[in-house]
Amino acid sequence: MNCFELPVQQPDKDMSVQEFKVWIKQFDTDHDKRISREELTEALESLHMWFSSWKARKVMTDADTDHTGFIDNKKEVEKLVKTGAGAGAGAGAYNTPYS
Repeated sequence: MNCFELPVQQPDKDMSVQEFKVWIKQFDTDHDKRISREELTEALESLHMWFSSWKARKVMTDADTDHTGFIDNKKEVEKLVKTGAGAGAGAGAYNTPYS
């Protein structure tokens, strides 16, 4: 993170599914309304998780059911929420198929 970026909003320990989706939206850095493995890794790193890159790879393998390399539809977001990405990752609350 450089000095011009806004600080990342940290999630509460207990959050609703909707709050989780809103939280993860901030990691969609290219604003394509999808979460890549790199963005998921950044989300996990913001939680100071160990092995965040490995966990992101594992979660993407489980949640990315259409094998596009992105969490980009409602089914995948729901799967991501269920796995919890160890403690946080998913897709944002957009006006897209996965809202």
